[in-house]
Amino acid sequence: MRHRTLEHRFVRNVPRELTPGVLYISMEYATAVHSCCCGCGERVVTPLTPTDWRITFDGESVTLNPSVGNWNQDCGSHYVIERNRVIKCSPWSAKRIEAEQRRDKRAKAEYYSRDPALTRTDTPPIARAGDAAQNSSLWHHIREWFSKKVGL
Repeated sequence: MRHRTLEHRFVRNVPRELTPGVLYISMEYATAVHSCCCGCGERVVTPLTPTDWRITFDGESVTLNPSVGNWNQDCGSHYVIERNRVIKCSPWSAKRIEAEQRRDKRAKAEYYSRDPALTRTDTPPIARAGDAAQNSSLWHHIREWFSKKVGL
């Protein structure tokens, strides 16, 4: 891995030109984007949805789950982003990649076949370490902090 750590930046819009070593997180568009950590320069887009990736922000660092597998890119790199650190993972076989893609399709089909009222979310899936699920949005904590400071 060329990049062993990533700096996180919360942005509204992800820039066209990515700075290597930076994980851009757009809460408005529920997406995290970065330049592949192997150094190949490929754009890696990780949608933040109940069936894709989740971001955990602990106030200082971010963790992206599950791992990033760049199976459609020439590099085929595979890594985890944990507390802003990039941890190289072992490569997957074609059989394992196909099995994961089938599992992913099934999970999406099951989740999105539910009643739309049950799947609607008001905030993108971001959690603060140690918080209850109902109070997990970053914006909830910002509003809560601001209300205490301003006395609202």
